[in-house]
Amino acid sequence: MPAPPDGGRRRHCPERTKETSVPKQKTHKGAAKRFKVTGSGKVVRHHAMHSHILTKKTTKRKRNLRKATEVGTAFAGIVKEMLHN
Repeated sequence: MPAPPDGGRRRHCPERTKETSVPKQKTHKGAAKRFKVTGSGKVVRHHAMHSHILTKKTTKRKRNLRKATEVGTAFAGIVKEMLHN
């Protein structure tokens, strides 16, 4: 059997190389680790200033920093785009 004229390599099929749809958007992994979208669509984040130098902060302040809070409406849309939810 003789060798094919292209040296045995397959040629690209023109139907496969056409892009038929827009490529998928990737989730921003940094945002995914920091923000969460609730069932009602609100974006939730954790407070800053709760990782070190805790001795000078009052117990009440440290307790309130443990709780999550809602992201402001001006920034929530940007975060949702990063998360693709």
